[in-house]
Amino acid sequence: MTDDLLLTFGVLAVFFAIIVAILYRTFHADKTFTGYAVGGRSFSGFYIAMSYTNSWWPGTTFIAYFGLTVASGVIGWYALLYSLLGVTAMYLLARRGWKWGQKYDLRTQPDMLGLRFDSRSVKVVASAIGVISLFPWIVLGMQAMGTIMRWASFDKLSVTAAVIIGVAVIAIRQIWTIRMGMRGLVITDLVQGIVAYFGSSLLCLGLLIFFFHGFREIGELKPAMYQLPGYGSDLGGYYFAAITATGIVGALCWPTSYQRIYTAKSVRHVKWGTFLTLPVAGIFYVLLTLVAMAATTVPSVAQDPQNGWATLMTEAGGTWLLALGVLVVFAASMGWIDGCVQVCGTQIANDIVAQYRPLGDRARIHVAKVSMVVFTAAGAIVATLTFRYEHLIDLAIMAYQGIVQIAVPLFLGMFWKGGNKHGALWGLVVGFAIALVLTALHTDSILPGFGGVTTGVIALAVNLAIYLGCAWLIPQSADETERVRRLFDSADRVEAPSEPGRFAPEPAGA
Repeated sequence: MTDDLLLTFGVLAVFFAIIVAILYRTFHADKTFTGYAVGGRSFSGFYIAMSYTNSWWPGTTFIAYFGLTVASGVIGWYALLYSLLGVTAMYLLARRGWKWGQKYDLRTQPDMLGLRFDSRSVKVVASAIGVISLFPWIVLGMQAMGTIMRWASFDKLSVTAAVIIGVAVIAIRQIWTIRMGMRGLVITDLVQGIVAYFGSSLLCLGLLIFFFHGFREIGELKPAMYQLPGYGSDLGGYYFAAITATGIVGALCWPTSYQRIYTAKSVRHVKWGTFLTLPVAGIFYVLLTLVAMAATTVPSVAQDPQNGWATLMTEAGGTWLLALGVLVVFAASMGWIDGCVQVCGTQIANDIVAQYRPLGDRARIHVAKVSMVVFTAAGAIVATLTFRYEHLIDLAIMAYQGIVQIAVPLFLGMFWKGGNKHGALWGLVVGFAIALVLTALHTDSILPGFGGVTTGVIALAVNLAIYLGCAWLIPQSADETERVRRLFDSADRVEAPSEPGRFAPEPAGA
């Protein structure tokens, strides 16, 4: 057993050391906030692809999504559908999003919303929603690190010890995230992404060929595993459509995903990055889900779906395969938590603190770093104290139903010249409040009597009604119409300037 522990923990230690060595080798202290927040807009398409993928598929994919497919069958495919469509949305937003970012020196998603609606209040509220919504997922990500440590110890570590060790490891990793900002994050995302998604794809392909003998086991599954929730089911006939739609509109609502647009060298690199993301993310999740469905036929996996990935690795190949299986989850988890911490610190400094107290580049970087330290410490404390709390996932579900409310001003704001700051602001506030209240009352996010429609969709409908209602009741002034027209035109005609400036055509108002 000692040799087995040395192998599993040794693999993790070597990989962690490699990541730290890369960070030391590439260390660069940015003196401008744009450099710190978005890496100086300097990355190529392949970096964008791996960074986006690492910000989208966390280590919990191998726990929660794998377990969902083992337990419920084809419903697990919904994540593939909404993810690929979400990446397509990023492709469509690439030109306008990147050009606005370069011309007006935007660093975050709320930065863009503040620009589009010429409103400090919209910017602050959108940033607050993003930060609040990410925190439960940071906690879950840190607790997933505890699960990884238990897997690596063959369940010899107690839950408490495993969580403490896992949280400590990821907290140490944040030292470099805090020091280097987005630049270090994107560079390590490349390595972590290759290990996590290319590595797991190879593992899954090997399992399908050599352990499951092709697709034979999948063909022998019970018919129920191929059925989506029907209109007479507990979940309701609209449930699959609702969670898929929420995932699609929510893809770029997560600030961790949207911010990747601003790290690219050019529009071409954003589009190339999203184009590469499609096969990387698609092949990874297809193979993982096929393995999960086949694994339903393995009794030990079927009895404990949440730990099914580690159980399957052990049964299929023993300690060596388990070590590799744990490694890919470890790589995915580090990238996800790093991204959450970085974007939260950046938004707190750029979109909240700096809106009420003028800050230069050096001061913004300092505030961002302090915010990241606080966020990491808070996440570590909550993750350790709540590892036995059964309803923490409910907060994560609530956060997802809330974050999608950003979709209304984000997508309508970027594709339609209509609308105004009043609709954007109150749609966000009311939609987010409704999503939180309804999900708190119905923790499974399903409203009784609506056939499976989720709380987030109901809140999104109210949000949209407010946005459109304000657009109709409060028409844009001539000055506002002209400002928006010039803003949209700038994405088509303006090339990236050598000295980007901040955008302030009129004083920002509520």
